[in-house]
Amino acid sequence: MRTMVSELRTSMNLAIPFQSYPPLTERGFSRAAWQLLQVRDFLGRQWRPIALATALGLVPGASYLAVAPSRFTAKLEMAIDTKQVIWSQSELSSENRIVEDASVESEIEVAKSERVILSVVRRLRLNEDPEFIGTDTGLMQRFFPFLKPAPTAALERSNEQLTRQAIETLKRNLEVIRLGHSYIEQISFTSLDRDKAANITNAFADAYVEDQLQAKFEATHRAKLWLEQRIAELRQQASDAYSEVQDYKSKNGIIINVDGKLASETELDQLGMALAKARTDTIQAKAKLDRISRVLEQRKNKETLEIPDPIVTDALSNPVITKLQQQFFDDQNKEAAWSARYGADHEAARNLRAEMAAVQRAIWDEISRIAQSYQSQLQITTSQEESVEKRMVEVFQQSAGTRQSQVRLRELERAAYTYRGIYETFLSRFTQSVQQQSFPSTEARVISFATPGIRSSPKIQFTLLLASLCGLGLGTMVAFARELMSRQIRTRAQLETLLGTSCLAVIPSFASSLPTPRKKGTTKESGVFRKISEVAPFSATAEALRSVKVAIDLNPTDGKVIGIVSALPGEGKTTIAATFAAFVAKSGARTLLIDGDLRNPSMSNTLGYTNSPGLLELIANKASTNDLVIHDLKYKFDFLPSSAQFKPANSADILNSPAVKQLLTLAANDYDYVLVDLPPILAVVDVKAAAHLFDAFVLVVEWGSTSTDDVVRAVAASNTLSERLIGTILNKADVAVMRRIEGHSDRMYTYCTDEVLSVEK
Repeated sequence: MRTMVSELRTSMNLAIPFQSYPPLTERGFSRAAWQLLQVRDFLGRQWRPIALATALGLVPGASYLAVAPSRFTAKLEMAIDTKQVIWSQSELSSENRIVEDASVESEIEVAKSERVILSVVRRLRLNEDPEFIGTDTGLMQRFFPFLKPAPTAALERSNEQLTRQAIETLKRNLEVIRLGHSYIEQISFTSLDRDKAANITNAFADAYVEDQLQAKFEATHRAKLWLEQRIAELRQQASDAYSEVQDYKSKNGIIINVDGKLASETELDQLGMALAKARTDTIQAKAKLDRISRVLEQRKNKETLEIPDPIVTDALSNPVITKLQQQFFDDQNKEAAWSARYGADHEAARNLRAEMAAVQRAIWDEISRIAQSYQSQLQITTSQEESVEKRMVEVFQQSAGTRQSQVRLRELERAAYTYRGIYETFLSRFTQSVQQQSFPSTEARVISFATPGIRSSPKIQFTLLLASLCGLGLGTMVAFARELMSRQIRTRAQLETLLGTSCLAVIPSFASSLPTPRKKGTTKESGVFRKISEVAPFSATAEALRSVKVAIDLNPTDGKVIGIVSALPGEGKTTIAATFAAFVAKSGARTLLIDGDLRNPSMSNTLGYTNSPGLLELIANKASTNDLVIHDLKYKFDFLPSSAQFKPANSADILNSPAVKQLLTLAANDYDYVLVDLPPILAVVDVKAAAHLFDAFVLVVEWGSTSTDDVVRAVAASNTLSERLIGTILNKADVAVMRRIEGHSDRMYTYCTDEVLSVEK
């Protein structure tokens, strides 16, 4: 049969050495895909603690939501106006100003300043509110109601301490931000009461505006005080400079008009014009006097009640004569009317005529006075003409010396004008400052007032999400810690990656399905052996054994002597060896099973050959192999037991003896498979000593029990073992858990069946 397998291997071009499957990263998978597969395997193994921790993480989150007080946030928006209202030239005006980002940030910090907060505390009396002075029920007191503050705790604190605590509480719950890159700033405040949150937010806006007004008022007041002092100094300097100019003018007799000419020159010009005018006035005055004199010479009888026509023209411009004439005409009209009504001799008519006569005399007297004034005017004009001529001569003589002092005078005047200009500038600024103080303005204005706040905490969705994420993180850390602390083999990939060889088969655990009572002389392993050996030919277990058989058949060394080993005792290598021997024997292969565990011959106990002579007798008594080999009729294989009557101390020397070597050489010629159940590698040195006698090894690893460190140390114990290791068998596996961990589809398992074929006997 081995010849047929060799020919089959040659015909299928399988002459190359049998190699284990390469890692996934070497089979076309990207590194990222490989990492995702590792994550999937990790979650498949540890999803239960992760899910449990996530669920437990929701418990504190729900508890927090149940006891945490609801908090409400109210928001208000304010605009920083880029137009500045100013007072100039006794009227209001506005001008655009550039507001930089630093200015906006400064305004935000001012809105959060302690001065504004203190104003809000005093306005709303928050130093008496339990929410802001720490006497309200907190979260810890909600969890533990017996933790109550002392009733006199609030009374022992001073008003300053309560105010300070209220300020700190307001700072923690206040938020002032800038909306994007605009000139809008948003003020929000969080409180336990929605209406209180809105009131405090609006109070912050009012306090902020008032603080700006007060700051401007104080700045304007300080500027006013400084300007007052400076204006007084400048007024004195301007006055001193003006006095110096006047003194210099007086000392040097310099008189300069507004046109910048010397007074003497101007006076000469004026005197020339005055002389011409005086002469003209003299001629006119003499003409008027002559005319009014002729009028007075023509005066008629004073007893008549008529006004002479010649004097009317001269008296037109005289208001006294005009008024007297009007009175005369009015009396004349009245006298005519009363005479017609009451008679000319009536007393009232006579009185009116007498009054008219008196008015007529007054008119003539006024004309006489005008004539006298014309006489006086003629004398005055004549005198003025003479004085102007005399003054012209004097001024002409003085103007020559005045021109030399004019240079120094100009310097003094410039200094006086400079002081005067500075004084007037400061005076104008002082006036604006006073007006600005009486009409203050602010650059901030409220564009949307705060309404009753909306609930801001606790946030149910966020809290539950955070709690679940914390639980998920904790569960992941616990799972990761379990992965790090758990060194047991649980997957094929884990074993293949660890040793760099193939996992030939996975044998499920049959211990849980065994009946409780057992016959005397049987062991637990014997029951498992019978259970495995009776599996259906198309079951997953039978397919696993076929995989082991194929791996041995395709071994490039064409070896027949196979050592079945394990790292530690109790991993089921004996059961696997017996089961595999029975499996290949049923297929018609000549099979020899040898119990090579001299110290613990569990194979002999399993098959019921405890006291039968075997390997020890072969070596000690030089017995014939044919006399010692037992042909098992039930399982169709030959078996060489190991006596359990005594345990040799030199078991390693016995296995490494020439007799055993000869035995294995002869058996390889007579049998298709020579299977040897060897002792555990780490327990004794037997395998290390006799490893060179075997063509190949199959390592049995107990699923979920044997650690990776033990497996690595076992394989590394012998170079021959590691070189001739065909593969591994993962024994006692929980198939359901392993399927979930590896994430394999159920179809690969459902393809196999536990149906038993009916065979005709």
